[in-house]
Amino acid sequence: MIRHIVFFSARKREDVERIASELKMLGQIPHVDFFEVGLNRKVDQLGGEVDVVVYGEFRDEAALAAYKAHPIYAECITRVRPLREMRIAADFVSSAGAQDGDRI
Repeated sequence: MIRHIVFFSARKREDVERIASELKMLGQIPHVDFFEVGLNRKVDQLGGEVDVVVYGEFRDEAALAAYKAHPIYAECITRVRPLREMRIAADFVSSAGAQDGDRI
């Protein structure tokens, strides 16, 4: 399984909710197995730069690539890019669900 996590910060504080709302359209893309968007609660004392988090799970790298090639993905970028300051993404292979001896 591929876990896809993306962090966003808003250019303007008043756009945080709109960014989160627009990002939710990504959950309509059929290639994602699990998807959610959340607002950062900002309780960590060492960092509060992130406003919105996108989390998705994909069967494999081909499913993630198909997700990113979908027209809804392109539409979401068009809507969110002007509102965001920062975007950081990370993808990793998860061993969750594997037998204990197989975990990293």
